[in-house]
Amino acid sequence: MTPAGVGEAASEASACAPSGGVASPDARSARRHRIMACTFGIVSLGVGVVLLALVAFLLFFTGKAFYEGAIDGQPAASIVLFVCLVGGIGVVGVGTCILGLRLVNRKIRGAHLAAEAISMALAVCALCELMLEGVTTIFWVIAASALLLMAVFTYADPSLAQERKLQRTLRDMEVREEAEEGTLGLDASGRGYMAVNFFNLFWIFAIGAVFGDAVETIYHYMIEVPGEFQVRAGLFWGPFSPIYGFGAVILSLILNRFYHSPAILVFLVSAVVGGAFEYFVSWFLEFAFGAVAWDYTGRFLNIGGRTDFMFMCMWGVLGVVWVKLILPWLIGVVNKIPWQWRYTITTVCAAFLILDGALTLIALDCWYMRLDGNPTDQTAFQAFFAEHFDNGYMEQRFQSMSLHPELTTRVK
Repeated sequence: MTPAGVGEAASEASACAPSGGVASPDARSARRHRIMACTFGIVSLGVGVVLLALVAFLLFFTGKAFYEGAIDGQPAASIVLFVCLVGGIGVVGVGTCILGLRLVNRKIRGAHLAAEAISMALAVCALCELMLEGVTTIFWVIAASALLLMAVFTYADPSLAQERKLQRTLRDMEVREEAEEGTLGLDASGRGYMAVNFFNLFWIFAIGAVFGDAVETIYHYMIEVPGEFQVRAGLFWGPFSPIYGFGAVILSLILNRFYHSPAILVFLVSAVVGGAFEYFVSWFLEFAFGAVAWDYTGRFLNIGGRTDFMFMCMWGVLGVVWVKLILPWLIGVVNKIPWQWRYTITTVCAAFLILDGALTLIALDCWYMRLDGNPTDQTAFQAFFAEHFDNGYMEQRFQSMSLHPELTTRVK
């Protein structure tokens, strides 16, 4: 849509608003907005104070344990992760307090960006907690807090209601026009190929996960162990390999700006990014669950057995093929979803994959606990997984993965 078209659409959308423009709702609506913003600000302040109190509590008992020698023998990595976790909770606490004060004082500028930054800090805390203690109540509280924070600011912030109404009107107009012109999902600025939004990134993740599972299966059957079929899926339900899904998202975000660059530059960037991502995932799985999904020890130019020269080159080739061939095709396919249904279908599919991922995390954690000798029949929930998803089932579902509890950094 041209700037002129946007201006006309904005004028049409604001024509239905009270006099004074979309930023001047009637007195009753303004009062309701003030009350809701103040309420959410007070809640944010309360949460921030609780988190800071939790940090003080953790620091006190950690210092006490250190003084008494209770943490002697813990892996250095566990101590580092714990420090990162406490520091992350502290950052979230301070940020939430600041956010609450700004909302109470009706200073909403930048509030959405602050919420996004706090959510990212919460995600780091969740990863640290997962590697320290596994799937615990604290982990779910942290993960749910990040999702809730983003949901509240995306859909429930009353101060931005009128602005979002106008944005939805403009979005629907743009979607219709772009669908007719065949430019839906593309980057209008010309700096990259695709538009970076949740819709595109979600479908890149989903299709990348399926594509990666297929590539892994074919590679194992034809090259790694000729003639042997092996399940390479990484989630409980469906042919999804989340490692490739996240890899596709990361490559797309980074390589989007390199769409018009020479193939050799795309290859080099993709090789470095892909190798770093593969190394991090291997490190995380080992530290969190003692899981070894691949080991390149002994191969040419391997880095700790987590990645090597050959696979970095494969990431490079995959990046070139992805950004030059697959991504344009993929964006074209997913944006053929009728605009009336696109958001509903995406929401339903995203909810399914989130549920699938959560179930997979719980199952892996129960599998780890069984192998580590911890009782898993203490709760009905754990007993259910022990009965229906026992070690044999997990080994069959995740055939390329083996768990070694002694490799984790979990607090003993």
